[in-house]
Amino acid sequence: MGLRVGVLGGGISGIGAALLAQTKGHEVWLSDAGKIKETFRRTLEINKIPFEESGHRIEKLVACDLIVKSPGIPNTSEVIQTLIEADKEVIGEIEWAFRNTKGKIIGITGSNGKTTTTSLCHHFLISAGIKAAKVGNVGESFCHYLVSSEADWYVCELSSFQLEDVETFHPAVAVLLNITPDHLDRYQYSLDRYAEAKLKIAKAMTEDETMVYNAMDPVTVAKVIASDAEVRLNSIRETDLLGKDKVYVTSDIVLDLSRSGLMGRHNQVNVIAAARAAVLAGCPTSGLQEALESFVNEPHRMEVVGTHQEVTYINDSKATNVDAVYYALEAMQHPVIWIAGGQDKGNDYEPILTLVENKVKALICLGIDNKKLNETFSTKVNYTSETTTMREAVRRAASHASPGDIVLLSPACASFDLFKNYEDRGDQFKKAVSELE
Repeated sequence: MGLRVGVLGGGISGIGAALLAQTKGHEVWLSDAGKIKETFRRTLEINKIPFEESGHRIEKLVACDLIVKSPGIPNTSEVIQTLIEADKEVIGEIEWAFRNTKGKIIGITGSNGKTTTTSLCHHFLISAGIKAAKVGNVGESFCHYLVSSEADWYVCELSSFQLEDVETFHPAVAVLLNITPDHLDRYQYSLDRYAEAKLKIAKAMTEDETMVYNAMDPVTVAKVIASDAEVRLNSIRETDLLGKDKVYVTSDIVLDLSRSGLMGRHNQVNVIAAARAAVLAGCPTSGLQEALESFVNEPHRMEVVGTHQEVTYINDSKATNVDAVYYALEAMQHPVIWIAGGQDKGNDYEPILTLVENKVKALICLGIDNKKLNETFSTKVNYTSETTTMREAVRRAASHASPGDIVLLSPACASFDLFKNYEDRGDQFKKAVSELE
C-alpha cells in the first residue's frame, strides 16, 4: 500500500520528488509557501498532483506519512519545526531519491569545485561506456531523473543544504574537496555547523565504501579525523601534484592538464578526485587522458571567452566566495585586471591580499556597495574604479589592459544586487567582451 507523501517546496527539487512519489504509487500533496512558477504549476496540473501555494495548511501536511522537503527550506523554519513536533519524518529530496534507486552513487561535495569535479567524473564514466547520470545540485534533480530513467552509476553533486536532510543515504564513493566559509548565514555563522552538514555525506557509509578527500585542506582534514564514519579513506596529498599541470591518479598513472581546458592548482585537485572516483566505479585508467582532453567544463568556471587585442578574457562568475577567487588568481600566469564585487557574504579578504598585490594591476568594482573592496584593496593595486554595469566594467578593464594581460571576472560575491544570478552575470560579461571594438 502506498504512502501519503507531503512535499514541501514547488521548485526543481520539490517537483521531482512529487513526480517520483507518484510514479512509485504514493498519494502526493505538494505545498509551497510562495508562488509556484508557471512551468512547475503546469507540470503538477498535467500530472494531476494536488498542490497549494502562498502558504501551508499544516493539518494536510501532518496527515501525511512522510514529508520530503526541498533543500532551500531551512530546518529552523516554522513549518519544519511544527512537523518535527508532530513527530513527522522529514527527509530531503536526495534521501528520497536514494530510497528509490538500485544504482550506485558517487557523491561529490565541497565549498568549491563541486560542479567541475562532478561533470568531469561523469565524463570519465560515459567516455568509458558506463551507464552514468549526472544529477543533484547540477543538471537534473536526482528524483526527476528517476521518474523515467535508471543508471548504473549516479554522479551526484551535493550542497550542504542537500546533505542536511540525509539519513540512510550513503554513496559507494564520496568526494570531499574542501571546506571553506560559505553560506554561513544558514549555519548561525558557524563554520563547524557548516562542516557538519558537509560531513553527513559519509555518516552512513560503510567500511566497504570509500571517501576521497583533500588532505591539503586543514579544515577538511580536521573534520574527517573527528568524524566517526567507518568509511575507507583515500587522501589527495601535495605529492600527488606534479608541477603546475600534472597529477598522479595512482602511483603509476599520471594525467596532464596542460592538454585540457582546465588550469590551476584547484583543478589539479578536482581532476585527481574525479579520476579516482571514476576508477573506483570501474572506469579503466587507459582512457582517462583522452577523456580529460575532450572534457568541456560547465560555463562560468574559469571559462576563457575570448581574446581582444592580445588580452585574454576569463569568465569566472561562479566564484562567489573568497576561496574561489584565491584559486582563480593563483592560476594566473600574467598580469590581471580583476572585475569583482556584488552582494557581500561577510567576506574576509585576508587570504588573497598577497595574491592581489602580486598579480592584480587594476581592480574594477562591480556592485552597488563597493566600500569593503575599496577599503581592502585600494593600497594593493595601482588603479581602482567603480561601476554598476557590466558593459562599463569590461570597457574600463580593457582600457587598462596591455597585450598579454588577463581580464578576470571573479567576483568573490553573490550576484543578486545587479544580476538575476551568477549565470546572468557571466552571460553579460561574455556579451560585453564580444562587443569590444
